[in-house]
Amino acid sequence: MTSIQSLIAQMTLEEKAALCTGASAWTTTPVERLDVPELFVSDGPHGLRRVPEVHSMSNKSLPATCFPTASALAASWDVDLLYEMGQALAEEAIALGVDVILGPGANMKRSPLCGRNFEYFSEDPYLAGAMAVGLIEGIQSQGVGTSLKHFAANNQEYERCSINAEVDERALREIYLPAFEMAVTKAKPWTVMCSYNKVNGTYASENRRLLTDILKKEWGFEGFVVSDWGAVHNRVAGLQAGLDLEMPGPKQARVNAVIEAVRNGDLDEAVVDEAVRRILTIVCRAAQTPKGKAFDVAAHHALARKIAAESMVLLKNNGLLPLQAPQHIAVVGRAAREAHFQGGGSSHINPTQVDVPFNELQKLAGNAEISFAEGYPRDDSRDQALIDEAVTIALAADVALLYIALPTFKESEGYDRPDLDLTAQQVALIQAVTAVQPNTVVILNNGAPVVMGEWLDGAAAVLEAWMMGQAGGGAIADVLFGRVNPSGKLAETYPLRLMDTPAYLNFPGENGVVRYGEGLYIGYRYYDTRQVPVLFPFGYGLSYTSFAYGNMRVSADSFRDVDGLTVSVDVTNTGPVAGQEIVQVYVRDRESRLARPYKELKGFAKVSLQPGETKTVSVSLDSRAFAYYDPAYPQWITEDGQFDILVGASSADIRCCATVTLQSTLQLPSTLHDESTIRAWLNDPAGKPILEPIFNELMKKGGLFSSDDSDDNSMDMDLVGFLLDLPLRNFFHFQEGSLTQPPDDITNMLLEQVHGAR
Repeated sequence: MTSIQSLIAQMTLEEKAALCTGASAWTTTPVERLDVPELFVSDGPHGLRRVPEVHSMSNKSLPATCFPTASALAASWDVDLLYEMGQALAEEAIALGVDVILGPGANMKRSPLCGRNFEYFSEDPYLAGAMAVGLIEGIQSQGVGTSLKHFAANNQEYERCSINAEVDERALREIYLPAFEMAVTKAKPWTVMCSYNKVNGTYASENRRLLTDILKKEWGFEGFVVSDWGAVHNRVAGLQAGLDLEMPGPKQARVNAVIEAVRNGDLDEAVVDEAVRRILTIVCRAAQTPKGKAFDVAAHHALARKIAAESMVLLKNNGLLPLQAPQHIAVVGRAAREAHFQGGGSSHINPTQVDVPFNELQKLAGNAEISFAEGYPRDDSRDQALIDEAVTIALAADVALLYIALPTFKESEGYDRPDLDLTAQQVALIQAVTAVQPNTVVILNNGAPVVMGEWLDGAAAVLEAWMMGQAGGGAIADVLFGRVNPSGKLAETYPLRLMDTPAYLNFPGENGVVRYGEGLYIGYRYYDTRQVPVLFPFGYGLSYTSFAYGNMRVSADSFRDVDGLTVSVDVTNTGPVAGQEIVQVYVRDRESRLARPYKELKGFAKVSLQPGETKTVSVSLDSRAFAYYDPAYPQWITEDGQFDILVGASSADIRCCATVTLQSTLQLPSTLHDESTIRAWLNDPAGKPILEPIFNELMKKGGLFSSDDSDDNSMDMDLVGFLLDLPLRNFFHFQEGSLTQPPDDITNMLLEQVHGAR
């Protein structure tokens, strides 16, 4: 194909404008006279929703493998597994003629109430970023593109097309952008999708700071930015901000607006050319991958089963699991017969096949007698007869398995959850069955946390099976019977109560604004720092074996930030069966200029161990692992000082700790200004040596703050403490009688010494 620049030179303004807007719901506009093909995109964070009719957004899609959703995938903590899944997704995209898969989603789980949380990875940006990198690299290794979404601060469904997310700079940089940053800089997605919402007053689709200054310039993003479907409000403003492609199309009025803006001088044609260059680059890249090759349906289904099993989290187990050849099993719950394996909305897949949990259980149960009761209705009604039937079969059985799925009317794209509860019928069902059958296992199918206080104590075991994908029914059976040792760990905290959650007072907003008042403190960062008890902590998950940690060491006790640090620990399988452990590395800053969370995840590794086997796990920490974003500069900074390196099996189960000393190599400019306090001056490396002798001398002379009696307590206050928080200029005015020059002149002179004469 002709070079990109040559193509642009040959295109008319009309053709350029048309290329920047979709031709249909799923395709870009081809330029047939220049042999520029269309680009075909499809929904697909966890499976292809390839609609056969390009002008339809809701028709039944072509069959494709439905893998577990992102909340399940993140619980695997397995980047290599997501890479393998990505390769499979790409194979299906090639078979179905798809050039770019619209995913993954890397938004943070600010509140467990967000209805779309099942499509997102984690409450932690490092983990979410690592998972996104694995999936993107797997997909793009096969010549199929991805669309990292939804950029940015899209953390709720309520008023998602118009809500203004007010986020302070540190929270934006340290919580809501890093997963995107990691994915962009490491995996280089072909496209990034902007979100619907406003960010600090400006629609994401028109937000130049996000789309151009940060994404393209700061992070070096080389692909094109596409709108979420219907997120554009002003096409010309969007182009100027860095939004390259509007979807869906066709939208001739938008094309005409671009043409008119260029012709009347409101829009520089160079801006259009840049968008066209980015789009054509991806169109040409996608065209190099031949489409149409069939994919192995059975192999992908088997992979989906493997992924589902590795993602499941054993939350409680009194020893009942794995099941030891029970003779009579009571299976209770509609979800055992009607698998609840995916969420509602744009990610809803037409699966190639579906494993029915009840049938898969039968295959592994040997000669056991299995009885079934529906347990709860499809809707939110109460039906005591269904509970009574479940109690009857549970009483007669050796073990009861309750398959409990959070219904779509409580959890889906398009609306947020009203609470963290199961339905009243489901709670009553669990309570009734566990009251008569102590050997009860509760199997949950949901995309985000549920509260369990009303029934957890009565259950012998609880298995979080998530929205498990089309093969999840078999994966549940694998875990229950011990064919797979559960190794998943929570990628999000399970709170005791909704009112304990960090965003409780600021969700979902009012009058068109949602204020991220909790700042940096979401998820475990909040619970740890506030010492709020939780139901299950971030990083938690049980196994059928046990692991011991020991012999922790670090590559250096003292190190420069640019050199980074390597943390190593020996992990031993001390139990009777093979298993996998997820080793988590957290960093705690002992002292910093700005407040920081108590600890933060900065690395992890998943290791497989046979019984009695020991392996050394090493995790590398770069300078960013110790840095925080300081808006005063504004940039990521490191500070000299001590850091605790915490190695654990969860955020609440720290097994080893070492303290290291960091030496910052940053040469930061002084941030002192007209209104800086004396405390700020004395804490500033450049300001302290200049001010300290002057301040001490003035305090000796006294002035307005002098006292003839050193024991005088007439003001009943800590005078020095008061003065430290006084702006320096104000202090000089109070001391004017002791000065040889006007206070303002002295302040300005000292500032010039700090910053250099201007």
